[in-house]
Amino acid sequence: MKIKLGSILLTVLISLLMQKEENGYRYIRNESFYAGERLEYRVHLGFLSGAFATVEIGETIYTINDRPCFKINISGRTAGMIDLFYKVRDTWGSYVDTAAIVPQRFYRYIRENKYRKNEIVNFDHFKDSAEVARLDKKTLRLKEKVYFPITDNSQDLVSGAYYLRTMDLDKKSKGEVIKINGFFDDETFHMKVKYLGTETLKTKVGTFDTHVLAPVMPENKLFKGEGAIKLWLSKDKNKIPLKIKANMFVGAVEIDIKSYQNLRGKNN
Repeated sequence: MKIKLGSILLTVLISLLMQKEENGYRYIRNESFYAGERLEYRVHLGFLSGAFATVEIGETIYTINDRPCFKINISGRTAGMIDLFYKVRDTWGSYVDTAAIVPQRFYRYIRENKYRKNEIVNFDHFKDSAEVARLDKKTLRLKEKVYFPITDNSQDLVSGAYYLRTMDLDKKSKGEVIKINGFFDDETFHMKVKYLGTETLKTKVGTFDTHVLAPVMPENKLFKGEGAIKLWLSKDKNKIPLKIKANMFVGAVEIDIKSYQNLRGKNN
């Protein structure tokens, strides 16, 4: 009986290993977020406060490329006096594989004054390819499809932030660099994120112990200096993005949490 049971267990183990190799996807343990989570933010530019953003994981699990996915949607808008001079109505989103924490589909619909950009990116992680569907600025009808090579486990900007939340940051050393493969704006990129250590942060929703991270930005005309962007994540299982500060040549932009709902774990 013992021999028979051992044979069954061995067969099951081999089949699982073969299945893992066949589907080609990694498995990322995620204890930080789940369907239904909702985060709201207020955006400040210097002393001006006139923009808001909502980040929401839909309650439905979607199937994209035969894989279960979270739908993570980000909407941003200006309000008040700023809205009179520069109107923003942006929507970004990603269908993120619930097991591998990679994007299966990314979309963005940009409305900033008269500027428009609409696109959908479909990822093929077997072929390491991204299909970019460009849509008409007004009708949203398909204009063209173009294909680009991508690297293994490439992230878009939305899924990449959630991938960071799955990491065990307690094991990171101050100054350690986290490397993430990505694809955005028709280009592959190799993002480096430096771990800056821990810090206590006071917010509208309470005081938190936090992990502090800084994306290592290449030299550019938008952000001022190598450590131009800092991100504060709550130092608990949820790893809520509590604050983002970006030093830009036009001034400092701060994004601060305003409220949260339906966290996966109890907040510390």
